[in-house]
Amino acid sequence: MDIFSAFGLSASAGLNAYIPLLVVALLARYTDLIALQSPWDALTNLWVIGLLVLLSLVEFFADKVPAVNHINDLMQTVVRPAAGAIVFASSAHVLTKTHPALSLAAGLLVAGGVHTVKAAAVRPAITATTGGTGNVFVSMAEDIISTVLSVLAVVVPVIVAAIVILFTAWVLWLLWRRARRSPSLP
Repeated sequence: MDIFSAFGLSASAGLNAYIPLLVVALLARYTDLIALQSPWDALTNLWVIGLLVLLSLVEFFADKVPAVNHINDLMQTVVRPAAGAIVFASSAHVLTKTHPALSLAAGLLVAGGVHTVKAAAVRPAITATTGGTGNVFVSMAEDIISTVLSVLAVVVPVIVAAIVILFTAWVLWLLWRRARRSPSLP
């Protein structure tokens, strides 16, 4: 794993906090794809894996219920960046010569940025345009994207880097286009 894996996993945590943690934990425990160093190897503990499964299920179902999904996003404003910091720091073997705070900060910023775009721009727009009915489908898409991105971040990190760059460019283009369409205020 390298820097691309770290960025891909932390971006995935911005969509769903527990999926990338669970993917890293399961792959580290049952495969040779990931070798976590201390203290991050605690993720491979069966109790931790069970807790991550439970938290994943809670977030999965909470995010599908109208009104509850907004409360869930509010609570996840702290959890998702923290999860991004953890998966970034646990997988950034390239950065091991630097202070761990740098890895934690980078993961926090990446996951926090993805979560902010999701919670402050994408979800409100979906809610406003569909009356909330589109949120279930968007939530399912986010879970699928988070899972695929997490697995790809470990298996083929360069592809994940390209996906993250393209997705970021697309979101910025959408925001720029929306800003140009909105009437100017005096």
